[in-house]
Amino acid sequence: MTSQLFAVSFDALEPLRVGRFWSGVLGRELIEDPHDGVTLLPGDDIGFRIRFVPTREARTSRNLMHFNLTSTSLEDQHETVARALALGGRHVDVGQSPQDTHVVLGDPEGNEFCVIEPGNNFLAGCGFIGDLACDGSQEVGYFWSRALGWPLVWDQDQETAIQSPRGGTKITWGGPPYMPREGRDRVRFELAPAAFGDREAEIDRLLSLGATRIESGGGEPGGVAMADPDGNEFCVSAAR
Repeated sequence: MTSQLFAVSFDALEPLRVGRFWSGVLGRELIEDPHDGVTLLPGDDIGFRIRFVPTREARTSRNLMHFNLTSTSLEDQHETVARALALGGRHVDVGQSPQDTHVVLGDPEGNEFCVIEPGNNFLAGCGFIGDLACDGSQEVGYFWSRALGWPLVWDQDQETAIQSPRGGTKITWGGPPYMPREGRDRVRFELAPAAFGDREAEIDRLLSLGATRIESGGGEPGGVAMADPDGNEFCVSAAR
């Protein structure tokens, strides 16, 4: 039995402000979350939720994960960029060159994301959120493939990618060189067991795959904090 990827959670100084930004960019419904913060509902039965949970700690470094948004045409790409800027986003420099055809932006609290040019074959058919691009090793890609039951759809030169058997957003890991880790991860996976009462069994399974339990300085209420083989924090909640 595997867990489902229930949500991708972002720490936010102002969860409602950042949630409204992403609701406007993605066209997703925003709801107040009973577990604190706000949540964007998935646009279909394949996608995951996006949660913004309160923190008092300001960002001090780049996130180790970011969304890549797809475009159907140059006009569509320009419209997405313009919409994000009008909602409070801004252009950010992460070392991209003037020749790059994707656009790098930050949300109102600086969380980076990219608007990808049309014609990207790797993200074809993945939906508006083409992928969640993560800093990480080949080993961690294998771990998450087993943890979620998502097959590998890319495994080359230490780069890996997985995707739900039902399609939708891919999750990718870029291999070395790795970004420095500074403080607690601000973007985390939240997993939910497939059935009520299965959390401890699922935690044991994740431990057998190479995860570890950790003492977190915060996190989702009622969740069990763990880390994957690269040390990325994630949470296992009760079944949803």
